[in-house]
Amino acid sequence: MSLNPLLKGIRIIDASRLLPGPFCSFYLAQMGAEVIKVEEPGVGDYARDMSIDLFTMVNRGKKSVVLDLRKPEDAEAFRQLADSADVVLESFRPGVMKKLGCDYDTLRARNPKLVYAALTGYGQTGPYLNRPGHDMNYRGYAGELDQNAVAGGPPIQGNVQYADLAGGALTCAVGILGAVIGAKASGQGTMVDVAMMDGTMALQVAAMGSRRVLGATPPRGTDFLAGSLPNYSIYETRDGKHVAMGSLEPKFFKRTLELAGALDLLKLPMVPGPKGEPLREALRALIKTRTRDEWEALLAHEDTCVSGIYTLDEALENEQVKARGFVEDVGGKPAFGLPIRFSHAQATGGDSPKLGEHTAQVLGR
Repeated sequence: MSLNPLLKGIRIIDASRLLPGPFCSFYLAQMGAEVIKVEEPGVGDYARDMSIDLFTMVNRGKKSVVLDLRKPEDAEAFRQLADSADVVLESFRPGVMKKLGCDYDTLRARNPKLVYAALTGYGQTGPYLNRPGHDMNYRGYAGELDQNAVAGGPPIQGNVQYADLAGGALTCAVGILGAVIGAKASGQGTMVDVAMMDGTMALQVAAMGSRRVLGATPPRGTDFLAGSLPNYSIYETRDGKHVAMGSLEPKFFKRTLELAGALDLLKLPMVPGPKGEPLREALRALIKTRTRDEWEALLAHEDTCVSGIYTLDEALENEQVKARGFVEDVGGKPAFGLPIRFSHAQATGGDSPKLGEHTAQVLGR
């Protein structure tokens, strides 16, 4: 059986750069879309110079075309590409593409079926629309960065770009796919306006749920799923490593204590906040009696929802990761593939393009 990519025949013109836009179009390229990456002459996507390894990971399977959209002839070449495209993706500040004559209204007049996705920090409306920003700025304004911390401590930046990747790129990918399905059905395209600040706020469903109940947001690190429950928290092990105790349901917590020989702890209140501190202190002492890997051997294969906290290097060697074949070898180094499996389709893989590698092929020049 031949496994054809799901988005075969979908053409995407990607004028974005750095991380959010390219990560969005990487997913679409891996699902079979033809992604034509439009880059500036000379420098191209800034990520090429900032980190070629990062660039490689999020631009695999794409084509690269060099155009200077400030030149009338190159802007017209972009418009002609959009004439035959299903999607245009861009991440400029609002108004930039209009100045270049490549905005949604201009392109839609030529191609009514076009889906035009604008992925920006603050969206196409509102008082912040022209502010510059990066991941931590959008997270800060959205309230997420304040929540990402331990109780009593300062906000923690971390090394996952929630606004760029989840609030922005993946939200935009969902919007594009929905709009493409709609355009195929109706013959009418649409503009997809994605603000990374909006998308990051939308990720905070648990915090918002607590706010609805309490009428105010709990202080950082004290919410229900933020570590305030003793049985849903992180604990240090004897060797200075850590385990994640996700024994949220009583049956999982009971089994955890049963295997650990500590069923007497069930007598202590399993509640968030100060009343749960006796149980938390008891669990701290209990988890300190074994190393991380000893707890893994005891609990991980039981119904406990307790797992070791791994470094990225350890995660790359994890038996589950290897069994799924998610991490690929690209140029002798590990890279993430598409983290989605299909029963009757496959990811496309591919290399990242050299700057302008496909200009002649795509534009005939």
